[in-house]
Amino acid sequence: MRRPQDRGVGEDEGLGATGIEAARSASGPAAGSPLISRAAPGRRRLVLRLSLRHIQSLRPLPRRAVVAPALRPPPGSRDSSFSPAVKRWTTPVAATCWPKAETSKGPSLPYSDSEKPGDPAAGVIIRKAGRAGRITLAKPKALNALDHQMALAIEAALDAWAKDEGVEIVVIDALGEKAFCAGGDIAALYRAGKEGDFLPGRRFFADEYRLNRTIARYEKPYVALMDGIVMGGGVGLSAHGDHRIVTERSMVAMPECGIGLIPDVGGTLVLGEAPGRLGEYLGLTGFRMKAADAILAGFADHCLPSSEIPRAIARLEETGDPRAIEALFETPEEGILASRREMIDRFFAAPDAAAILAALEADGSDFAAETARSIRRGSPLSAAVTLELVRAARADPTIETALAREYRYTFRAQEKGDFLEGTRAVVIDKDRSPQWPEKRIEDLSRERVEAMLATLGDDELSF
Repeated sequence: MRRPQDRGVGEDEGLGATGIEAARSASGPAAGSPLISRAAPGRRRLVLRLSLRHIQSLRPLPRRAVVAPALRPPPGSRDSSFSPAVKRWTTPVAATCWPKAETSKGPSLPYSDSEKPGDPAAGVIIRKAGRAGRITLAKPKALNALDHQMALAIEAALDAWAKDEGVEIVVIDALGEKAFCAGGDIAALYRAGKEGDFLPGRRFFADEYRLNRTIARYEKPYVALMDGIVMGGGVGLSAHGDHRIVTERSMVAMPECGIGLIPDVGGTLVLGEAPGRLGEYLGLTGFRMKAADAILAGFADHCLPSSEIPRAIARLEETGDPRAIEALFETPEEGILASRREMIDRFFAAPDAAAILAALEADGSDFAAETARSIRRGSPLSAAVTLELVRAARADPTIETALAREYRYTFRAQEKGDFLEGTRAVVIDKDRSPQWPEKRIEDLSRERVEAMLATLGDDELSF
């Protein structure tokens, strides 16, 4: 159970931030130990045992109230304007953001008082069922890639449910068996960026990160059913909740370095809190984790058979209590990461990415050679920045700080980073041959990394 206290790809519609292609090519073989015990600064100790007799109560501790951020319009909304002073889009959100919106009264949620489900055409179905607020990602053909409109709708629902005494628990799941969410829907951001319009990407990332923070600070139990592929933006929708449940079909990864991005959506915080040097390894290689490895690395808490998802949802709706499903949990098949911890910790303790690669390539083992190849396939700039941000999050583990640091990179990623070239190679042209400005990590200057992470002044992310 993960709850921060005082701290803090798709097909026709455009692939996710990692997307179908990245899902097929993420480096490393697919997917802990029966006992996971870790402590993070400023957080109560987490002890999680996979054996059913050791499962503890899932009721979260009380948390201080946090005001949810104001609503912001998606890219393309007419007459929208940005106010640096308040860091908010000041025009009311367009009516098309939510079904049944009433422009005279502001946007309404895509469910009614009669608890009818929302319109799946919006990409997300939001409704109340029993004691639960239900969020279902509804773009299965696009592997439920998250777009700006969906992010805004989810945040609006969470804001409303925080004040709704009839909603005791929030449950997020997805349509289809392939993916919970394969990432952000980045094809449109690529097209806009190629035209020199970087504003849609900056808007999307800012609002997505505010949603991630809302989830991390949410007062009510938040249960994420992470069935299938969980990448990028999908991690942001799940890993910051307090009840993160994988299945035997789950595949969890943060392979953003392969498209010239970084593990964002608060992913650097999750990676920074992983045991030992797993965070550096997962962030730089995009290793694909199955259930046991995702639990070991701190991306998930429990494993549930996919066949039990309908029963689990029914119990949560009926009771509003996450403890109602603990008897359904199972011990997942043994993972890979636990047996590699010693090697990972040794190699990834090196001071920088170039030193990590030097150690790997001098080792001679099959594991070291494949790991080095995985890192070199990605953007050298992304690898260097990822390493720095994961270690910064480990030293200062707050969700707000991690997201703000990540935003400094993604704000610049289209204009000055490798995001457009990486997206072209993996998502658009699919030639798998990105032409990075720096051919090798050894060619990357320290000044280039620092420039991508410099403060943004009035454009700094706020909450």
